[in-house]
Amino acid sequence: MSILNHPWRDSLKRRFDRWLSRAVPGSCLLCGADAGNALICADCAADLPPAPTPACPQCGEATTHGERCGACLTRPPHFAATIALFRYEFPVDRVVQALKYGHQLAVAPWIAARLAERLDAGGYDLIVPLPLHPARLRERGFNQSQQIARHLGRRLGLPVDGSSLMRRRPTAPQAGLALKERHANVRGAFECRADLSGRRALLVDDVMTTGATADECARVLRLHGAASVAVAVAARALRDASVV
Repeated sequence: MSILNHPWRDSLKRRFDRWLSRAVPGSCLLCGADAGNALICADCAADLPPAPTPACPQCGEATTHGERCGACLTRPPHFAATIALFRYEFPVDRVVQALKYGHQLAVAPWIAARLAERLDAGGYDLIVPLPLHPARLRERGFNQSQQIARHLGRRLGLPVDGSSLMRRRPTAPQAGLALKERHANVRGAFECRADLSGRRALLVDDVMTTGATADECARVLRLHGAASVAVAVAARALRDASVV
């Protein structure tokens, strides 16, 4: 066996990377300042806009007294609750994009650690990452939602099911579509290949905008027996927010 392919080579590289991360102070993902062992320095972390409170308990949209919003009352989504860390606006959008498009995989455990602080593991039976279509997965090389889910599962001690929920057809980007068009765009785009009877699922994604994609996924999971579906995301795009 070539030394370049020897099993201990990867182990040695991982140990060296861990040593290097301790020996050389890291740079903040957002401002480049010394962040020590943190992904984001304390000053930048303090500037991250939190998800709104009070908010609709079902979709996470800002409401006056924490009541369900008009949209959830008019057209109730198939998920029961949304747990979001931040508003999807500057500079949170830069953090999410660093993972999604910049392949900064260290963002995934950073998000997972913060979600774990907000979640009660006893309320769920399994974690389901929002799936990518195989063509998009090949193009990107990884599923950012699955990366977050994997680390979240480890922290909460919950199984991560990354194979039962599948995206069976590609869809046009949701950005720029009206709400009704978003729902139509993802209708029938997902399928479930498992019996989830009685199980409480936590659907994990990076960002929720209108919630149309999460709603369709939750609908499919409920059709296959899931007793309940909650959604956990790094960021929630709000109607009054603008992303730079």
